[in-house]
Amino acid sequence: MTAAASRTTASTRPAVRIDGVDAARGIALIGMFVAHVAPMASSVGANELIALADERPRLLFALTAGIGLGLISGAVRPVADRVERGVLRRQIAIRAVLLIALGVFVVVALRPLVFVILDVYGVAFLVMLPMLFLPARVAIVLGAVLLTMTPAIAAIAERDPQTVELADSPVGLLVTWFVVGAYPVIIWVPVMLIGLGMARAGVGSPGVVHRAALAGAAVACITLPLARLLPDPGEAAIDSPTVAWAAPVRASLETLGNTAVGVVVVAAVVALTALARPAVRRVARTALAPIIAMGAMPLTIYTAHLVVISMSKRTEDGRVTDDSWPLTVGLIVGSMVFAWVWQRFVGRGPLEMLLRWASGRSRVAPSDGERRADAG
Repeated sequence: MTAAASRTTASTRPAVRIDGVDAARGIALIGMFVAHVAPMASSVGANELIALADERPRLLFALTAGIGLGLISGAVRPVADRVERGVLRRQIAIRAVLLIALGVFVVVALRPLVFVILDVYGVAFLVMLPMLFLPARVAIVLGAVLLTMTPAIAAIAERDPQTVELADSPVGLLVTWFVVGAYPVIIWVPVMLIGLGMARAGVGSPGVVHRAALAGAAVACITLPLARLLPDPGEAAIDSPTVAWAAPVRASLETLGNTAVGVVVVAAVVALTALARPAVRRVARTALAPIIAMGAMPLTIYTAHLVVISMSKRTEDGRVTDDSWPLTVGLIVGSMVFAWVWQRFVGRGPLEMLLRWASGRSRVAPSDGERRADAG
């Protein structure tokens, strides 16, 4: 294959877009909205329910990002040509750099009261490039093994005075991106590897969905209860020596368990939208259509929500806040309506179209029953 032909193939390669994966990504976005602007509730139980949106949605988002990378690079039949692989890596690298630039711009210009994932998302894409074409089992095993260690490393680093001091130095942004930030790359990349492996194995196939659901449920049922048995490092009564060992162990167990929950969510929505009986599939797709539309344009929806919450900042009792239930409901409902209408009458999300054009991936008309996949 010539270099010109490879560039053409890489820029127009259609990839199956799986409704269940988009639905899972849409669910992750909704969880982020709740985590960002839902106010504290009056009851402890309600607050614990809201707290579930703090960690799991972003891990689910990273998982679906890895699946997206696997889909655009060929899914179960990954790109084999060396030149074409290089073109695809370059396109993803361009997207990654643009995401980093957008993330930094949003933080500087809008100053939202939440941690922004866009720049870290871009950095994680760059780190994933050398591992983009790993076989399914290698990607899943490597991601799972790393995930037993990297959350613990991040937990140790964020309590280490030297690392914290380094985060305030000229290289502080890199330290924040990779280790001590709210979304450290050393955690995101292993989760993305698991998603990549799921795509390589065939995330829409009955066997993979069944195994993913069983494995995810088993890991979650083991790790999350074990994590709850450990001392909570956040409690003031816990002494420093206990925190020193409990924090990293608990961090790894919780991250493993929450990622496993994400795997179960992906398996469940893929099963509902693609593998269930025809009548169930029709109902599921209709009911989930607005969430699927959100998940098909995550960059647009996520960026728009940052604009909205930045405009909603106000001062209450001497502190700046953007929390409110009307805003939470408005973001969820408004995003669903916008995404569904836009997808129905226009197609790909506006920022997704722009990113696709800037990275050199030309638009192609999808064939029957096939829609294009995006990593972003």
